Amino acid sequence: MFFAHSLADRDQIFWQPLHEHLREVERLAGIRGNKFGASNAAALAGLLHDLGKYSAGFQKRLRGGDKVDHATAGAQEVLNLTARGKDRFIAHIVAHAIAGHHAGLPDSIGELDDRLNETKKTLEKLDPIWRAEIAPVCAELFPTGFAWGEKTTPAEERAFRFSFFGRMLFSCLVDADFRDTETFYCKAEGRVADRDWPELPRIVDDLIARFDLYMGDKQQKAKDTPVNRLRAEILAHARERAGLERGLFTLTVPTGGGKTLASLAFALDHAKRHGLDRIIYAIPFTSIIDQTAAIFREALERPGEHIVLEHHSSIDEERPGAREARDKLRLAMEDWAAPVVVTTNVQLFESLHSNRPSRCRRLHNLTRSVIILDEAQTIPLHVLRPCLATLDELARNYGTSIVLCTATQPAIRAKDFEGGLALGDDRELAPCPTRLHRDLRRVRLTHLGDRTDAQLLLELAETTQGLVIVNSRAHALALYQAAKEAGLDGATHLTTRQYAAHRREILGDVRARLKKGAPCRLIATSLVEAGVDLDFPRVWRAEAGLDQIAQAAGRCNREGKRPFEDSIVGVFHSPEHKPPREIAALAGDKGRMMGKHADDLLSPDAMRAYFGEVYWRKGAALDRERILHSYGVSDGTARFDYRQVAEKFRMIESGLAPVIVPWEKTAREAVEKLQVETISSGLLGRALQPYIVQTPPAARRLLLENGHVVFVRPDLRGDQFAVLTNASLYMPDVGLLWENAAYLAEDDWLIG
Repeated sequence: MFFAHSLADRDQIFWQPLHEHLREVERLAGIRGNKFGASNAAALAGLLHDLGKYSAGFQKRLRGGDKVDHATAGAQEVLNLTARGKDRFIAHIVAHAIAGHHAGLPDSIGELDDRLNETKKTLEKLDPIWRAEIAPVCAELFPTGFAWGEKTTPAEERAFRFSFFGRMLFSCLVDADFRDTETFYCKAEGRVADRDWPELPRIVDDLIARFDLYMGDKQQKAKDTPVNRLRAEILAHARERAGLERGLFTLTVPTGGGKTLASLAFALDHAKRHGLDRIIYAIPFTSIIDQTAAIFREALERPGEHIVLEHHSSIDEERPGAREARDKLRLAMEDWAAPVVVTTNVQLFESLHSNRPSRCRRLHNLTRSVIILDEAQTIPLHVLRPCLATLDELARNYGTSIVLCTATQPAIRAKDFEGGLALGDDRELAPCPTRLHRDLRRVRLTHLGDRTDAQLLLELAETTQGLVIVNSRAHALALYQAAKEAGLDGATHLTTRQYAAHRREILGDVRARLKKGAPCRLIATSLVEAGVDLDFPRVWRAEAGLDQIAQAAGRCNREGKRPFEDSIVGVFHSPEHKPPREIAALAGDKGRMMGKHADDLLSPDAMRAYFGEVYWRKGAALDRERILHSYGVSDGTARFDYRQVAEKFRMIESGLAPVIVPWEKTAREAVEKLQVETISSGLLGRALQPYIVQTPPAARRLLLENGHVVFVRPDLRGDQFAVLTNASLYMPDVGLLWENAAYLAEDDWLIG
């Protein structure tokens, strides 16, 4: 008898037979692959993925022997079992998935090729019983119903589509493998994995009814104002278009027009019309993910129900520390099987370009879904082309609808620039964006020229309530400290130096003071711009790109209750704090628009011209790492750089390092649980997410070296959980002052 998994403290009669594991993974992977016409290829990957376990060496490993490569045998065999032609091409793609189902999808050249070369890679001899026990059939592997392109389609574009197909196959395999392995260990240990979510098609009617009640109550309580009437019109229009065929959509609504709820309503109705499996809402910044998830839960969930999955993390779930294989499975790595998922652009796009099993595991659940990209214009420019290519492929071949939801729609149509999306005029979900912009125009934009910090504070002092947005944490801190020294009443600081839970408290206090008319002078970084519901009478914004200026304008006179002439957004240049290079370049692009669109710099036409200018300037840098050049097909063989792409593709370039701030009781309790071996790192990582401050890597190294930060249980958790131990470094008003780390190290009496 050959076994797939063992139990250290149990007789082997309780172990999992290998053929049972392979057959079940075959079944589960086939079900997943069937969603995009690839059930045969996915099932074959599942059947052969652990073929190397049919060796004496691996069976010894189950009893404490040396490690054995058990993945390569299946990768080799899938090619041995297929003849030439289309099926063999797909078999080569399947070989990538099998070979990488533990360590990650490999590069074809120099990695997979060496493993497939039987003269270079010596493997444990397989017992021939495997042929009788699993009897694989390698036929009809080529997927059905795919649009690979016409004869005139560039070879590079076709290769990208095949590479994406390979990543989807990999997703089906690793998710099926995880599921069956987890089921085996749960049964052996007498526990049940809490992974069951209701299926969206089964509950969508109920969710729509709840949403209607929620909106009815909300609209009944709202005052009859021009803004609220427009919000109702936008909502109704988006829902009317839910019957359109699946594909690519835009929802262009000025800030404050209710696009979040309108996009959710469209997604629910669209999912019902087309029998789609889930709704995924991707947000550019973690600072507002809690806010959005809370709105969705209020609209869709009853008490005690779990419909909405909130997934974002700064904790690296790939590095669990020194755990046995079965313990790694206790990491609750989300597979996005929930009916509604609220996540970040980073999680979405880095998963789509990853080679790691835990990240790729969720990708097959993007098929037959509605993906809403909130603030679509915030996709970083250096990865814009590969991001658009993945969205286009999801819509083209995987039955997914994409909604690009923004107040400042970027010029990403195919007619605007090469590599753009095929978006027709009939795919806009909002009623006449130009009219909406005119009717929802609530601010007057002025350019102030140079403003020193002292001048800004003098102007801020002239209004009881005002918001100043600057381009860096350093500038925000300096300006806030100067405001405090000047005795400015209601001065408040908002920055990513503060952890998310603390920022929510600050924003709650800011909203309360705005509502009461109390002094409130907020100094913030750009995190306040995207989706944060604030309404100031005056806003100052440091020079930046036009889209950022527009986002800042959305925090001024948001509800339209003040006169247009008095609601001023002043754009200034700081001679004391130079903007980062890229922001300065975007400000230059904006400047070139001012002559052509001086009458209304925030209009849709001006915004389209601005983005066209940006894309023309960036050119090839819109795929700076040449991601789309990393895939090819040569002589009917895939040449995919999966591992290299995963290493190069980064949505956020800063490389910041997380530090957990246990300033609150809930955080301290979660930190204490890091000592408990039976609690998964994934579960604790999510609990600690609201208490993380992202720091420059050099700053965290200094904090670690001086003993102000320590890794908790590195023997168990690796270097996942860096926890602040010196409470004096976190100030209630400014957040984490890592600059003080070296100073405090010299004065031991200050450390506590």
